[in-house]
Amino acid sequence: MKYIFVTGGVVSSLGKGLTAAALGALLEQRGLTCRLQKFDPYLNVDPGTMNPFQHGEVYVLDDGAETDLDLGHYERFTSGSLSQFNNLTSGQVYESIIQKERNGEFLGKTVQVIPHVTDEIQKRIFEAGEGVDVLITEIGGTVGDIEGLPFLEAMRQFTLKVGHEHVLFLHCTLIPYLKAAGELKTKPSQQSVAKLREIGIQPDILVCRTEHPISQEIRQKLSLYCNIPAKAVIEETDVETSIYELPLALAQENLDDLVVEHLRLDAPDSDMHVWKSVVRRLKFPAHRVDIGVVGKYIELQDAYKSVYESLTHGGIANDCGINCVRIDSEAIEEDGAEAHLKGLHGILVPGGFGSRGTEGKIAAAAYAREKLIPYFGLCLGMQILVIEYARHVAGFPNANSTEFAENCETAVIDLMEDQRGVTAKGATMRLGSEPCMLQPDTHSWRAYAEALEKKPKGEFLIHERHRHRFEFNNEHREILERCGLRVGGVNPERNLVEIAEVFDHPWMVGVQYHPEFKSKPNEAHPLFAAFVKAAMEKR
Repeated sequence: MKYIFVTGGVVSSLGKGLTAAALGALLEQRGLTCRLQKFDPYLNVDPGTMNPFQHGEVYVLDDGAETDLDLGHYERFTSGSLSQFNNLTSGQVYESIIQKERNGEFLGKTVQVIPHVTDEIQKRIFEAGEGVDVLITEIGGTVGDIEGLPFLEAMRQFTLKVGHEHVLFLHCTLIPYLKAAGELKTKPSQQSVAKLREIGIQPDILVCRTEHPISQEIRQKLSLYCNIPAKAVIEETDVETSIYELPLALAQENLDDLVVEHLRLDAPDSDMHVWKSVVRRLKFPAHRVDIGVVGKYIELQDAYKSVYESLTHGGIANDCGINCVRIDSEAIEEDGAEAHLKGLHGILVPGGFGSRGTEGKIAAAAYAREKLIPYFGLCLGMQILVIEYARHVAGFPNANSTEFAENCETAVIDLMEDQRGVTAKGATMRLGSEPCMLQPDTHSWRAYAEALEKKPKGEFLIHERHRHRFEFNNEHREILERCGLRVGGVNPERNLVEIAEVFDHPWMVGVQYHPEFKSKPNEAHPLFAAFVKAAMEKR
């Protein structure tokens, strides 16, 4: 069992998560089994209650764990399916320790950061690494942050337990360019490594984020001052087109060779044909479409991270470039749908919570239905589709969701029965993977069927990830179906509507779940691939 710890210095948002994910992709291409995990030093138990402006999107796993968005990168770049053991926060650590103390498990001892907190962190490393060749652990935050110290100390102790020959430390740092001086500066990286060495950790590889190529002279300087071989100083510049170029860029810097050599792994070389094929389709697509994403966190790139990536995957599957047009739903409320949606080949409404901007999303769904533009609704986007259809086709002008109007006249979307009386906010929604029985002769059925080797002839079962409290209200199902709304999938265990489609439309599909959490660059989610294909046909 081998372990790689990825740390970051100088500034945040250096791309540690992407670097860790790309390294996992490189090692998998060499025949190794890899798993990744993320340690977050913040005191929230999980990011489930955090505003997207604070933390970006919340990524949901099969077991219902609400996790950091970096786990999305991990699953997209590698083949493994992750679980709650792959994301650990300081909040979870302290919650566990306090519960043990209250239960008397420490037998009257004084509970301290060392050894109790650090032991709890190391326990999670051992648990997450079972059954794979290499475990890659990313430590969130920046070296020097006070809240990250217990995690770094746990890494130091862990190395003593398993032996340094089984552990590799990879440190991501910044080499800033000073325009006035006309040169790259290495001092911040030197200071960052010095901070790590004070803790007792000597990095084995230095990954340098830089806007300009670093010379051999700079590599030698970093080698000298950071006590790292010059060949282990890796250049990591911004990629040209897509993050999926990163594994190829790091392979050119021989990162995987360094890891294999240091950890003494038996791993054959790879020609990286999978990633070369992905990048070729991204850089030189045969087609191109304009997709509008209508949301209320549009100005924040990370709020809909998985949605944007899944659209890219759908493009790769169709050899099609995606021009993603971000549209603020509140701007539609002010200016009207035509002003923002005209000329688009597809419209997507992602998930979300709260009433702000919902009328703009409903207007977007109406525009897509009336102009026969392909529409894809995710979670809230499906509920928007149903509300719009009920208002403008089925003859219920006051139709709404009780999330937006508690005492609305026609509640086509309502709070789930098992959510009534729930007051706690954290991890109390309908979360994780649940079954959905697909109905034949629907857009969604055809999309999933085409992705299977043997095309089924009747209804069949899929499993998708959920994160919501409100559902399609079955009281109005019969009348809406009579008016032309088609139910494409139902949860067979709970009789919950999972997919709603507009019957007389080229492609208007809403799903109650989050398909963006199960899409990969070399294996696009069937619905995203079908949506992009429909947009191409519209064009």
